[in-house]
Amino acid sequence: MSTKRALGERREFEEKLDLIFEYMRSEQHKGNWAMDMEHWDWVPGVGAISLLEYGTAAGAEKVTGYLLLWVKRNQAKAEGALVINSLAPYALFPELYRLTGDPWFLSKAQDVAGWILGSAPRTREGALEHTVTEAAEFPEQMWADTVYMAVLFLARLAGLSGDRRLAEAALHETLLHLRLLQDPETGLLFHGWNSRAGDHMSAARWARANAWVVLSVPEIVALTGRIAAVPEELYSRYRKLVSALRLVQGAGGLWHTVLDRPDYYLETSASAGIACGFFKAVRVGLLEDSFLGSAVKALEGILPLIRADGEVEGVSGGTPVMPSVEAYNAVQRYPALYGQGLVMQLLTEAMTQQQLDSIDSI
Repeated sequence: MSTKRALGERREFEEKLDLIFEYMRSEQHKGNWAMDMEHWDWVPGVGAISLLEYGTAAGAEKVTGYLLLWVKRNQAKAEGALVINSLAPYALFPELYRLTGDPWFLSKAQDVAGWILGSAPRTREGALEHTVTEAAEFPEQMWADTVYMAVLFLARLAGLSGDRRLAEAALHETLLHLRLLQDPETGLLFHGWNSRAGDHMSAARWARANAWVVLSVPEIVALTGRIAAVPEELYSRYRKLVSALRLVQGAGGLWHTVLDRPDYYLETSASAGIACGFFKAVRVGLLEDSFLGSAVKALEGILPLIRADGEVEGVSGGTPVMPSVEAYNAVQRYPALYGQGLVMQLLTEAMTQQQLDSIDSI
């Protein structure tokens, strides 16, 4: 890629990122569960994680400043009951501690990590049980979502503190999820595992479940690998997963909401998460450069789905493990902070890749 073309695309990405950011923080979304930043759960959590990645990578102080104010406004909510889905916003805390030196970020992060390691409900295999803020329980169920909502936080805190126990816990939890969710035939991940029944429930190879793991593992490995030994099995299972994902990528670059059902709709948030994971995995040396082609193809398919007002189209709604594979195709699509955020992360990582390409060409 020529430097001129890279800089031109960077400006395009920066413009779209700013549009997405403005759409995310707009007051028009107040009271809309999927787009309202003012609560403490996985939906605004994924949005906030994405904003921090964009803000730090682009040097956008207005974004990091917005996040600091967001945490301050919602600090009381952070003191609420702990469940897996409410942990997502804490993934911000290690970096916010680095940026500000505010001891509250570190102290609160350590408290949350203590709960995960010592008190969080677990399945009989020892994996974190997926718990939610809604009045619903999923006893002894493990969902792929947990890797992003909770394990990523553990890895980030381990990277900050150098705590070997946290690093080993993050790696162990990631490997448990891969073992119990990976389809031995295709290499793809099922959405969930029911320890009581000993099955994958509806056995849907749901795209966003795969995206949460593909996106998380490169960072988890990069942060913990400096502190603890990464099991070879984790590497091999991850490579099997991403190789399987390349085989089911749609012709236009996006993945279908159920990966092995090409008659089902194409889904933006999962596609962005998978492509971003490919970019990150290549950057940290987890995958070879050939995966960049799949990532770029997805990026090209997603760019037209960013509207002029910053809304990202084609995002499926919040999705528990559904009662049947067919039910996943009936999930409605609407704007959501996690969809905005995953596309934001993809654009941010693409800009980072452009910068690396430009340096390599000098």
